[in-house]
Amino acid sequence: MPDCPERQPDPAIHASAAWQASLALGFTRDGAVTRLTRREHAGPLRVQKPLYPEDPSVCHAIVVHPPGGVVGGDQLAIAARLGPDAHALLTTPGAAKWYRANGRVSRQRVHLSAESGGALEWLPQETIFYDDAHVDLEHHVTLALDAAYLGCEILCLGRRASGETFASGRVRQTTSVRRGGRLLWWEQGALTPAVLASPLGLAGRTVCASLLAVGTVLPAPELAALRALADDPCYGVTQMKHVLSVRWLGDDSEAARELMLAAWRIVRPALLGRAAFDPRSWRT
Repeated sequence: MPDCPERQPDPAIHASAAWQASLALGFTRDGAVTRLTRREHAGPLRVQKPLYPEDPSVCHAIVVHPPGGVVGGDQLAIAARLGPDAHALLTTPGAAKWYRANGRVSRQRVHLSAESGGALEWLPQETIFYDDAHVDLEHHVTLALDAAYLGCEILCLGRRASGETFASGRVRQTTSVRRGGRLLWWEQGALTPAVLASPLGLAGRTVCASLLAVGTVLPAPELAALRALADDPCYGVTQMKHVLSVRWLGDDSEAARELMLAAWRIVRPALLGRAAFDPRSWRT
């Protein structure tokens, strides 16, 4: 499996960026332990230390962005690579905040990969886009044929608690998942005020949440339990061959968080053979 190519921010935009930050992580299975064996960073992105709140076979890493928010022109690049049979869970200590663009586009590029038998969980807390944020997000996952991925995202457009709407700006997203060399998932689009208002877009909602699982097909009882989590026309569960998608639209980030955690607790044991628990970082 080739190495992830984007481990450093694009040099072509280096001169105009407010912050250039990159983080490259490597996880290796050593007997019964998954170890963090590579940790390279430039700029304000860090993982302080590996954590083992479950047992030594699963390494938890909390990705920290010390500035606390992303301003116009900032460029973030995160890469994580899992060796054979390694299991890692990546999360964040709090919500990510993307501020007003000030005339420049901010970017985040995430490249994740897992070799044979690897299991990768990507569980950042919610992402808040302030009014007039202009953001490009890329998220690419590359898996060996028998590797698994479980990822979640919660996007909040504007700050509802502060009475701020997303009246201007643009959030462009590109997401891909490849497994065994085959493209299983490709999604791209842009969130704008017009898309938020459109019945073909977010239909006036301000929070969108999704969970994506790639690996084995979810058994019927777990699939039924997932679909029973919410009696809401804006909630849906779709099982495709080797890909499961869970989505919700609403206006409450706390409701999104609880729903995605509930879905993750159902999917995780079936997909990864690991018991569910309450991630401590999501409760701080």
